[in-house]
Amino acid sequence: MEIKKIRDGNFENKKILVRADFNVGIVDGKIQEKFKLEACKKTIEFLSAQEGAKIALISHLGRPDGKVNAEFSLRQIKDELETILAKKIVFVDDCVGKNVAKALEEIKAGEILLLENVRFHEGEEKNDESFAKQLAENFNVFVNEAFSVCHRDQSSVTGVTNFIPGFGGFWLQKEMENLDKVMNQPSQPAVAIIGGAKIETKLPLIKVFENKYANILVGGKIANEANDQGMTFSAKVILPLDFADDRLDIGEKTIEKFKQIISEAKVIVWNGPMGKFEQTPYDRGTREILEAVISSNAFTLIGGGESVQVLEEGGLMDKISFVSTGGGAMLEYLSGNIMPGIEALKKNE
Repeated sequence: MEIKKIRDGNFENKKILVRADFNVGIVDGKIQEKFKLEACKKTIEFLSAQEGAKIALISHLGRPDGKVNAEFSLRQIKDELETILAKKIVFVDDCVGKNVAKALEEIKAGEILLLENVRFHEGEEKNDESFAKQLAENFNVFVNEAFSVCHRDQSSVTGVTNFIPGFGGFWLQKEMENLDKVMNQPSQPAVAIIGGAKIETKLPLIKVFENKYANILVGGKIANEANDQGMTFSAKVILPLDFADDRLDIGEKTIEKFKQIISEAKVIVWNGPMGKFEQTPYDRGTREILEAVISSNAFTLIGGGESVQVLEEGGLMDKISFVSTGGGAMLEYLSGNIMPGIEALKKNE
């Protein structure tokens, strides 16, 4: 799909609203997913180099249900973001209105604004037109650098593009390019590894992969659900041969079978853990499969919050060909579904 890209725009002397994805886990003040904060860096560097450009970053964090809640304030990521972007970050305690306008007037060269959690306003998730207009009114142009929310039809993703022109940032483009690469005539044998929970969200993707991939390896809670519901698939779909105790992880025979298939793959796509990986010893299946993926000679693509968490914890991000910031968005894109955030960049004039 062709979208308007950041290199197509003129950003000199423009006030630019950048939709990023800073929806990260924060434990005892420590950010768990720095990868998401780093994803926007190239775009920010490009925009900062444009003469007279003024940049404001906007994102959501958690589920504050349209109310101000300090637990979900983006103020918490300011210092880490400043380190990652190597730029002075000025925090603004709202994302619309006079405070934003004032901050844009007062911002100094080389500084970046970080606006408060957009979900502190109930109009965001409802894609309320008047709220989207408020978001846009302080800006001349919009850049979407948050692929992971492109499956959402919300004010800061789609609504704002009804009032100011929108462009896709470098990371969003990179997500699309790599996901297209693994879906459009992938090198064979291509293998998909699908885990996690909620079979209803993964089933459409399994069906898509059945048409294009040599094997689909299914683990996690969805494997239990498939067995319990008596689901049948083609011979390409490999359900677990055995489980660990309490069915909270795949078993020894399954691990060996999956590893053998992975060793022969030329393309590997993985979304979702093989078991309850956050609890020992039920992390074994996920970690052994990850090791097999890293050791393979295939082009590897991994996405989904839990999968990325395992990579970050193990310092293994650079061992994967491409790591997607999207969980649900990655599933929707690979399934061939309409992505409102991307459609909005396509239609904009």
